[in-house]
Amino acid sequence: MKDGNVVLTIVIAGAAVAAAGLGVAAEAKGQAPSALHGSRIEELTGAKGTLDESEGVFKVSVPRSDLAVTAGGVHITPPLGLTSWAAFQAAGPKDVMVMGDLVLLEDQVNPVMSAALDNGLEVTALHNHFFWDSPKVMFMHIGGMGAEDALAAGVGKVFAKIKETSGGAGEAPKAEIDPSKSSLTTSAIDAVIGRKGDLNNGVYKVTIGRTTRMHGHNAGKTMGVNTWAAFAGSDDRAVVDGDVAMLETELQAVLKALRHAGINVVAIHQHMAGEQPRILFLHYWGVGPAESLARGVRAALDVTGTAH
Repeated sequence: MKDGNVVLTIVIAGAAVAAAGLGVAAEAKGQAPSALHGSRIEELTGAKGTLDESEGVFKVSVPRSDLAVTAGGVHITPPLGLTSWAAFQAAGPKDVMVMGDLVLLEDQVNPVMSAALDNGLEVTALHNHFFWDSPKVMFMHIGGMGAEDALAAGVGKVFAKIKETSGGAGEAPKAEIDPSKSSLTTSAIDAVIGRKGDLNNGVYKVTIGRTTRMHGHNAGKTMGVNTWAAFAGSDDRAVVDGDVAMLETELQAVLKALRHAGINVVAIHQHMAGEQPRILFLHYWGVGPAESLARGVRAALDVTGTAH
């Protein structure tokens, strides 16, 4: 029996060494050992998922079967690209990485974005995937790194907000404003933003440049590397639209600053390729008292360090 125990011990030890070897080999290849809990992810997200064993990724999906979308006359079904999803992958002994794509109507974008930002997720892009679609569909990409439960719970909050705002229950700010009849107190906007703008046909616009390099040369404000804000209307009821030029590291804080100010984000993307440092651009739209809107813009400028 002693010999048998020795053999058993050797077999167990050998298996442990082999398992450790597999872990080391996986790490050497940049692959984190899978430690995902699929049933827990499903519980927290409220969505069904599947495991891709070859990549160690657990992906939950929510088809937007509630939408009746056509694009160029074609009826778009969930398999044609109308499915929200989030994919989870182990990223070390404790952390998990999540990436996802959310299918949203325009009035859902900003409530869902706030739900993501307020629950530990990052928003990394916002754009369209179709032309000629009715109703218009936007796609918001999310990401994050952290504890599995926290990320899955955040995704669950996002999916719940999508359901809550479906059927026209989202946000669609509107204002009857004719720029030719603007009566803004522009000095008040200057005082908040800390920069002086230009008035043109009733639109008061402030433009602030940044600099990057492309093809070995500097590219700045006049080449299009700039943040701008354009105001129209009255002091009590105004509209602001504009663009924020920012570094990748500034994106999440800029999004939070604008959303906390009640300003809507309408696009996140790049305008260039191969520039150093990389510059992202965020387009926004807000309606409200002029000074309140200016304070929201100023909060975004403070994040980027371009307020003065």
